[in-house]
Amino acid sequence: MKTRRSTDHSRTLGESAEYRKGIPDRRARHTMLLSCLLVFLAQLTTTIYLPSLPEVARHFGTSGSGAELSVSCFVIGAAAPVVLWGVAADRYGRRAALLAALALFTGAGAALMVTGSLPVLLALRTLQGVGAGGSAIIARILVRDLGSGTELARRLSVLSIAFIGALGGGQFLGGLIDRYARWQTGFGVLAALGLVAMLGTLLLPMEPASATRTPSADVWRNCLAIARTPGFLRPAAAGGLGFAALVLLQQVSPFVLQQHFGLSAEASGTLGLLLGAAYLAGALTVNRLVARVGPERLLRSGPLVVTGAGALLTVLWSLPRLPSGAALAAFTALCCAVAFGQSVLFPNSMATAVGAVADPGAYAMSLCGFLQQSMAGATAAGAVLLHGEVLWSAAVAGLGLAAWLLTHPPRRAR
Repeated sequence: MKTRRSTDHSRTLGESAEYRKGIPDRRARHTMLLSCLLVFLAQLTTTIYLPSLPEVARHFGTSGSGAELSVSCFVIGAAAPVVLWGVAADRYGRRAALLAALALFTGAGAALMVTGSLPVLLALRTLQGVGAGGSAIIARILVRDLGSGTELARRLSVLSIAFIGALGGGQFLGGLIDRYARWQTGFGVLAALGLVAMLGTLLLPMEPASATRTPSADVWRNCLAIARTPGFLRPAAAGGLGFAALVLLQQVSPFVLQQHFGLSAEASGTLGLLLGAAYLAGALTVNRLVARVGPERLLRSGPLVVTGAGALLTVLWSLPRLPSGAALAAFTALCCAVAFGQSVLFPNSMATAVGAVADPGAYAMSLCGFLQQSMAGATAAGAVLLHGEVLWSAAVAGLGLAAWLLTHPPRRAR
């Protein structure tokens, strides 16, 4: 029995290697295109909704913290089953798992268009997050199927460009929706894009399912072994802390812009365009420098930018006599700095963590995604307790500093 299982496993690895070796350039481009759409869709689900958070609070007669919970529920839902989505991608094939995730995402989006109560909104946002998290991690698994190392970091930086489109354009589109239509309209847009992604999934050739079915106990043993691999956990956690800082900033910024600075939802949505430009600058920096300086060096640079921007935000709110226009300009610039730092940190953290595992497959990418999404979800949930600009700004700085410390492993004693 042991010999047969080893033979089956070897055959599966051989089939996977042949799949990667035989991927033509055209198929690789189509894979990247679909993966970019999936990452774009997952991030758009948050950003298209952000400018409407104050309106959602008014609609349901709740506080800003109550409305922010709908963001937290989405992020937590996206994080919780990420490892299971990776298992499904190996057991049943990339296509089947991806179609299941997109069906859940699209169905929840359609239901959100007609939701009438806050508890139902929170439940559906959680389910939508489960589907979005599954599609996003399978998108990264599809990219991992194309190669590893520096090439993986470069391709992940391309995925960052899709993230940028959603980060900037989504928030801007959400501001327009809040002004000219009902805030629920955004969920209809997401459901329609989910159907487009399902069509692309049906048409694109993908790596087949594994020839062996790994028992559930072995799945968790494999994940534990990956987590214990030297060089995996620290960069993965560093990327999660940077992502948490960005999610925290996105969650509070609509209230800061609309309530502190008195901007309209449409005007506050334009912040997304600037964040997108900053994220694009970071992604292009990674693409240009990663082959020359390596992922590890860039990995250490991103958290420093996030830490510095968070510290300066804390100082900003401690200057009560600063003119409103100057404060708004400084706030916007520092938000862009956080986005830039995270765009440098994220692809290098994932490439470094996954590259440390000898045979990563879907499990390493899924576990990395789970850690990063979970840290962002926990931060988003805890952010509702941070009342006051100084507190959440200090939290951003603290998250960046913790990420920077994780990128400097302790030296071994001689």
